[in-house]
Amino acid sequence: MLSIGIDIGGTKVAAGVVDEQGLVLERRQLPTPSHSPQAVEEAIVGLVAQLGARHRVASVGIGAAGWVDNEQAVVRFSPHLAWRSEPLKARLSERIALPLIVDNDANAAAWAEYRFGAGRGASVMVCITLGTGIGGGLVINRQLFRGTYGMAGEWGHMITVPEGHWCECGNRGCWEQYASGNALVRDARALARTKSPAAHGLLEICGGDPDRITGPDVTAAAIAGEPNSIELLADVGTWLGRGIADLAAALDPEVVVIGGGVSAAGDLLLQPAQRAFSRTLTGRGFREEARLVLAHFRNDAGLIGAADLARHAMIEPPDSAGVGFWPRRKRRPRVGHRRRERIRAVRA
Repeated sequence: MLSIGIDIGGTKVAAGVVDEQGLVLERRQLPTPSHSPQAVEEAIVGLVAQLGARHRVASVGIGAAGWVDNEQAVVRFSPHLAWRSEPLKARLSERIALPLIVDNDANAAAWAEYRFGAGRGASVMVCITLGTGIGGGLVINRQLFRGTYGMAGEWGHMITVPEGHWCECGNRGCWEQYASGNALVRDARALARTKSPAAHGLLEICGGDPDRITGPDVTAAAIAGEPNSIELLADVGTWLGRGIADLAAALDPEVVVIGGGVSAAGDLLLQPAQRAFSRTLTGRGFREEARLVLAHFRNDAGLIGAADLARHAMIEPPDSAGVGFWPRRKRRPRVGHRRRERIRAVRA
């Protein structure tokens, strides 16, 4: 059974047709029209139409960069997009004639890594997606944990530096302002604007215009050996490791999977993160450390996970009375065989 997964991030809308083993059969991508909910909706509908015309698909999963309610229908808020209590599922269901679910994009990425990737089989898996901001997902004992209201895993907005940099969420000093693609670009541009001889390499990659520097530019320069780019990525990695140590104090995970666009830097990001994590972990030296690993699927994780979530929702709908994939449901008490016989005897 094929499913379409769509990953809506701060900079791009990625879509793909995904099979039951997590294999992406075809991909499409568009820039995110971030200032218009209607334009995002049009992009989604267009991508589904294009892919649906080429493949026999059974469902559609949307991974949205925002806080999605536990009914998987409404995007309550998005720091990087124009959604405010947006009934995304209802709007799309009017135009897409397939079963459809909406979930947080980082939840979708976490599910992909747990089901098919770097976190497969872990008892407690934390997933961190480093893109425009920081997204998060948590899988505990084979279940994706969404919290009471669907807002769990938004640790990119934990306050790391009181009165620090302003964040798109409206607070100051959020973790993602120091360990994300936006943080990397902001600091690279600031260094390039100094016109210091030390910033010569950064100025070269942007043609002398600091405002043209992008995260992939800095990553590519670091991989090529440019010293300032390496240092900038190490700074992001250090902030990342400190934040993961805080998460470990609260969640005690077996593995932490690090994905998103910034993870393309590989060991240039992971090694500083590992050092900072080991140095600041509560109880260090007297406990096992969670493994820090790079995501297997990188930028495809969100769409793979969204597709698989949609597939599972068809098999086991969210409002089903059973217990299993959807953690918020409660099992109805089962009446034992002998008790049923006693009840029948009394009624007789």
